[in-house]
Amino acid sequence: MLKPLFISTEEGLSRLKAVKNRNFDISSYEKQVREILNQVIEKGDQAIVEYTNRFDSPKIKLENILVSDEEIDQAYQKVSKEFIKSLKKSIEHVKDFHKKQLPNSWMITREDGSILGQLVRTVDAAGLYVPGGKGGSTPLCSSVVMNAIPAVIAGVKRIIMATPPNKDGEISPYLIVAAKEVGIHKIYKMGSAWAIFAMAYGTESIEKVDVIVGPGNIFVTIAKKMVSGRVGIDMIAGPSEILIIADKYANPCYIAADLLSQAEHDTMATAILLTESEDLANEVSKELSKQIEKLDRCEIAQKSLETNSALLIVEDIEQAVDIANQIAPEHLELMVKDPWQLIGKIKHAGAIFLGEYTPEPIGDYIAGANHVLPTMGTAKFSSALGVETFIKRSSIISYSKEAFFNDAEDVIRLANVEGLGAHANSISVRLEKNQN
Repeated sequence: MLKPLFISTEEGLSRLKAVKNRNFDISSYEKQVREILNQVIEKGDQAIVEYTNRFDSPKIKLENILVSDEEIDQAYQKVSKEFIKSLKKSIEHVKDFHKKQLPNSWMITREDGSILGQLVRTVDAAGLYVPGGKGGSTPLCSSVVMNAIPAVIAGVKRIIMATPPNKDGEISPYLIVAAKEVGIHKIYKMGSAWAIFAMAYGTESIEKVDVIVGPGNIFVTIAKKMVSGRVGIDMIAGPSEILIIADKYANPCYIAADLLSQAEHDTMATAILLTESEDLANEVSKELSKQIEKLDRCEIAQKSLETNSALLIVEDIEQAVDIANQIAPEHLELMVKDPWQLIGKIKHAGAIFLGEYTPEPIGDYIAGANHVLPTMGTAKFSSALGVETFIKRSSIISYSKEAFFNDAEDVIRLANVEGLGAHANSISVRLEKNQN
């Protein structure tokens, strides 16, 4: 199990450096993904069916790749009323949060009659990717909620979802119900890179979208990277991360549980504790040993802790905050006596969780803030998935004759400095016409 390390020691500094400078080489997969792209562009629907048959389900045919109304009705019969109740609560909270993100169009008018403004418009169509997870046995309903609702709030008129079927050609009823409850219009039984390419380029039966969001494996990640620019994407996401800043008053049982909540995601996930208390760090280490044995995904969590995680003892909380800002974690928990005192000092984090009763899974499922967050230090320059992912802004410019004459000579002067004579001429011809 994790051994607490003093940050001032060579071993502690080495562990911190390894965590901060993580990098993943994806080049070995790119050739495979490029071939999938070529096949989807060339063969369209045929390629989608062939890849789905080969890797997911031999029962999928073109005529049943789209989830039918009958399958939707059956899905509602298979899930419990309690699940729907919890799902609706999550949806309500996420909607309330994201409604606050809606931007407005605006206009300003200058004294010379020029009008400047910004027109906010929604994209026409969005595609949501949802991983299958263990052959469809672990439906990621929270991904449906978090990725779809910002699009719904933004006003996207056509929202589709792609998720891989199981070997029997079926999708989890939980995913189907979640998709219908959030307002997704069509659900396709397709996964991996070919699903991303189908949504980005379109096929005979699948109309292309403008934005693609949602998590996935390395093939999905590379595919999203390849189509970025042709369509909008949410982000290029890495493995999950949690960093906890804790003082001597924090509960080691809670800290261990929260570290494991991320370590169980992936062997490449990162779980870090920064604390000024050696006693607390030792207690957390003991708790990790006890709690990990009870996990179904204990082997994954164990590998994550061994290779990508750390319990680090710092000089004080100020140093912990400084390190956290350098790492810019996806999830940052402030397990200190007064977490609100630290908020002003946090510069870089995907989401910040305050106090011992705000564990990270609260944010994953029910709080309302989006759980699609920047990883791998990208919180230094990017943000959580939100309504703005599905909108675009157009500038509005209207000059009166007076305004044009006020600025004309300045435009000509600046254009000539840049060597753009046609730009300058566009202004000059208007000046000349008005002087004659």
